[in-house]
Amino acid sequence: YAFRQRSETPSMARELSTQCLKQYGMDGIIMFSDILTPLPVLGIDFDVVKGTGPIITTDIETEEDVASLSDEFDFDEQLPFIRELLGNLSQDAEDLNTSLIGFVGAPFTLAAYTIEGKSSKHCLKTKKLMMADEVGENMAMSRFLDLLAQMIGEYGCHQIECGAQVVQVFESWAHQVSPKWFAQYAKPAAQKAIRIMKERYPDTPVIYFANGGSSYLELQRDMGADMICVDWAVDMAEARRILGPDIPVSGNIDPTVLFGTKEQIEQAVRDCIDKAGGPGMHLMNLGHGVMQGTPEEAVGWLVDE
Repeated sequence: YAFRQRSETPSMARELSTQCLKQYGMDGIIMFSDILTPLPVLGIDFDVVKGTGPIITTDIETEEDVASLSDEFDFDEQLPFIRELLGNLSQDAEDLNTSLIGFVGAPFTLAAYTIEGKSSKHCLKTKKLMMADEVGENMAMSRFLDLLAQMIGEYGCHQIECGAQVVQVFESWAHQVSPKWFAQYAKPAAQKAIRIMKERYPDTPVIYFANGGSSYLELQRDMGADMICVDWAVDMAEARRILGPDIPVSGNIDPTVLFGTKEQIEQAVRDCIDKAGGPGMHLMNLGHGVMQGTPEEAVGWLVDE
């Protein structure tokens, strides 16, 4: 089955969402979906091609291109499978005495995916738009990020209304921006999306993860999220020093550790938790996704430890 068929068919997505919990007894169910899923709400279509990844054919180059996008977000009309999926998973979470985690892509990441049209090594089109925006020649980037921030914030709220108990915001392409561009473009847009969720649902935790953003962790202290997920490129003790003692953290374990021995995995878990401040201050997770080919028993060792 194609990826979108799996992620947008509630029965398939439900099974895929609960497999890890059933196999490993994890502490939560993560909705099986994609960060690009809500783009059609704006009038942006995409496909996920095997061996290539996401392909987006909508051109975003000018302010007029942004103005042509929809600013009315009817998630039930355009993404009806989300309510059905989260409703079913909410019941599963209750039956299994666990939590249900939803997620959204951060505005900059979705903007870059759309502008580039596919995965990109350098994001040159996106960076050219940021530079044109900075000098006032073409404000497409600012306007697109603002629209995306509003939509993503509303989409996160929609997930909460449908049953999600936690929402994680993924800035998957944070490694593409310098601290300057992060502070000027990616951060304010992500903050707006998070603020929309927190103002409407203050008791629902929001986690923020900037993949490749550990070089500017100091800029993430005031994201407005309840927890900061840390990638694996910084020592957790240093991350704790930068973020301060009070911000709960997650992640940080190098995914390649799962190719090591049971003892190496157990030691990595203990070190990470201790450096983060001990139990209660760290949500155990990898510093990025599970790599293809990871031994299944290694995932079990991580969870058990």
